[in-house]
Amino acid sequence: MRTSIKPVLMASLLTTVLSVPFAHAAEDAAAPAAAPASPHTLSTNIGFFTDYTFRGISYTRERGAVQGGIDYSHSSGLYLGVWGTNVHNAALYGNTVEVDVYGGYLRPLTDNLSMNVGFLQFFYPDSNHPGAGTASKGGSPNTTELNAALTYKYFTLKHSYAITNFFGINDRFGGDGNTRGSGYTELNFNYKLPVADLNLALHVGRQTVRNYSQANYTDWLVGINKDFSMAGTTGWNAGLNYTTTDADDSWYVDAKGWETGNDRVIGYIKRTF
Repeated sequence: MRTSIKPVLMASLLTTVLSVPFAHAAEDAAAPAAAPASPHTLSTNIGFFTDYTFRGISYTRERGAVQGGIDYSHSSGLYLGVWGTNVHNAALYGNTVEVDVYGGYLRPLTDNLSMNVGFLQFFYPDSNHPGAGTASKGGSPNTTELNAALTYKYFTLKHSYAITNFFGINDRFGGDGNTRGSGYTELNFNYKLPVADLNLALHVGRQTVRNYSQANYTDWLVGINKDFSMAGTTGWNAGLNYTTTDADDSWYVDAKGWETGNDRVIGYIKRTF
């Protein structure tokens, strides 16, 4: 007797067709939902520099500095960080370590424009004051600044305002009054060059010290740096900066007579994790 395979084949095809969508649905239901992106970002950094230069002034006499920090940021725009470096004991009243705590809020205004407001607190754990051991001993070198910045494409304009005496300079030490209200205005330009993935950094800043015009000065910087990977690791950056100032050498001189505002070339290598 001849048996037709059509009913068997049709039943098989129907079973296959009906089962495929349900199998996919079961797989989709079983697949775990993708975890939402964390709003928190934490990074660390460490660097080796031939000099610690702050606003054009040397704080390690070109004898090298090891610097590092930890940074936290939130997707809302809030950020907080801590950073530290060694300081030459002749540069700042005998202090040997600087620790900075900073934070603020970064907000995009348009695709090319953003604003940033924050604070910066300088701490010197040695707590050595200017003029220590004399009748003209100054205040604490610990200094607090508030700052605000606007960034448009490659340009950043920033102003910092001291709400404490500026690195311990007060009337008893300086003789011309307190230095609350000192300020620093800077313009920075950062641009990736179309050559070897190099980054160009340009900077000009103006430091004013309230009641002490002889301490006012302008600093300039020109730098080239490059982001790169090494031995399978990422986050590296190395560069060279040339910086100079018009600072008064009779004011910006360390305890051993070394003029801290002179021009210099600074080399560095650092990594961000």
